[in-house]
Amino acid sequence: MNAFISMVKHPVKFRLFLLSKIPSAFFAGVRIKSITEDKCVVIVPYKWFSTNPFKSTYFACLAMAAEMSTGALALAHIYKRKPSVSMLIVDMSAEYYKKATNITTFVCKDGIAIRDAVEEAIAANGTNSISIKSTGTNEAGELVAEFSFTWSFKVRSK
Repeated sequence: MNAFISMVKHPVKFRLFLLSKIPSAFFAGVRIKSITEDKCVVIVPYKWFSTNPFKSTYFACLAMAAEMSTGALALAHIYKRKPSVSMLIVDMSAEYYKKATNITTFVCKDGIAIRDAVEEAIAANGTNSISIKSTGTNEAGELVAEFSFTWSFKVRSK
């Protein structure tokens, strides 16, 4: 877990990871602001590459940031695990409350629940799923959107 968090916190390594694996997030400016075992904070700016014709952040860019706040925690808990564990989003829902017209910050506080779900999958030598919430607020602290992602964890066969 600490090795993954160190990699994410390294400004060059993580940007290269984004550029090579998730270029749309890289160009949209999605960034992890902070990450611990139990919480991840991700920001998405309001800029040319992330806007829509209605002068707000495009919903897909908001979804990328929300997903990254949950996915980074999930990756942290499966990174270099023995046995190896795969992860996949099997469901997503979102509610939008306010136009995103500046930096939107997404926070996921379900890291411990994710860790427990991964441990259960490993203990059963099978699969396990968990629904995780990410909440997005603007610079004034107003609720912009809430996302729910259902992640499935599966122990890979040897």
